[in-house]
Amino acid sequence: MNIKLKSIALAVALALPVALPAALLSEPVRAQQDVKKDGWYRHIVDIDFVKPYVDIPPKPGVMLIDSRPAARQYDPGHIPGAINIPDSQFDKLADKLPADKATLLIFYCGGFECMLSHQSAFKAEKLGYTNIRVYSAGSPDWAKNGTGQSVSAAYIKKLQADKAPHMLIDARPKRTADKGMIPGAVNISESEFDKNVDKLSADKATPLIIYCGGLECVLSDKVAAKARALGYTDVKTYPEGYPEWEKLFGAAPAAAPAGAAAPAAAPKAAALEPGKEKGSVTVASFEKVLKEQPDAINLVDVRDAKEFAGGTIKGAKNIPMNALEKAIDQLPKDKPTVFICGTGARSGEAYDTVKLVKADLPVYFIDATIKFLGDGKFEIKQK
Repeated sequence: MNIKLKSIALAVALALPVALPAALLSEPVRAQQDVKKDGWYRHIVDIDFVKPYVDIPPKPGVMLIDSRPAARQYDPGHIPGAINIPDSQFDKLADKLPADKATLLIFYCGGFECMLSHQSAFKAEKLGYTNIRVYSAGSPDWAKNGTGQSVSAAYIKKLQADKAPHMLIDARPKRTADKGMIPGAVNISESEFDKNVDKLSADKATPLIIYCGGLECVLSDKVAAKARALGYTDVKTYPEGYPEWEKLFGAAPAAAPAGAAAPAAAPKAAALEPGKEKGSVTVASFEKVLKEQPDAINLVDVRDAKEFAGGTIKGAKNIPMNALEKAIDQLPKDKPTVFICGTGARSGEAYDTVKLVKADLPVYFIDATIKFLGDGKFEIKQK
């Protein structure tokens, strides 16, 4: 074929319609829908944007908002840490939004066809919020590609009332769970999980709901990950945990701790005063020591390294709970060690662990809720 004929053939080929595979055509269309659709909010994000902001404890400076109705959609499954402001009740519940109008707000609802998140985003903008995004793929996309879902207290109550199949797991240490658990829960602490897998349902399809000591507690997420690794296919968490349950429905009967005894007096040199729980010290005396004689105590944060890196109390060392037993010999004998965590659960477990191995070591713990603010700053609330 000469050059002239080749040129004619090429021109004809380019003029004819080409049948491309459906997959090649559909992807650009979906991408375009993600960016622009009538009535959508202008700032759209995908799951890769959302994932880094989903964490327990919730990340500061961001709020995830589920715009779907509560009972039928939010309660049975939502992004962990997300609050529920149904679009139909937005004006009524707008006080749940943060006071800082520069806070990153991420709205989502039921997927690409759901307009509730977009409508709420526009309403938030009218209230003066300046950093708003909409996760348009929403709940269906998260359920398929996210890092797990959470349920509400109302949903657990409904399961109990309906006697629906499920297993409720308290991931806190036994000493904490013994003070009170959600009715019907089984205590499988995170640190003892591998020793107690026989407590789990034999049916891997059984819905598992795991909770611990509130939004500052990571134990439920850890147990959930371990359960999924064992092959359980329906695993969710209740991040607000026992503190919220107790506030909503009252305290559950507590089991009498085995071998309960009066708190041991702390060394006078550190001016620590015994608290209500065996081995604990009062928040007031702890704060006084930190201010006046911080070198008089060995402060140990038993949270995970990731949590510790996000903020701790000035002067604290990090020995994660799962590494403590091998590190007991590092604890001093000549001054008291005080264990801290976010809720008092792991710090109490640390005290119990050390006393089982070396009963003579002067160790104590803080039975309080501690919020770590970074730069050594913290807020502490006695239980």
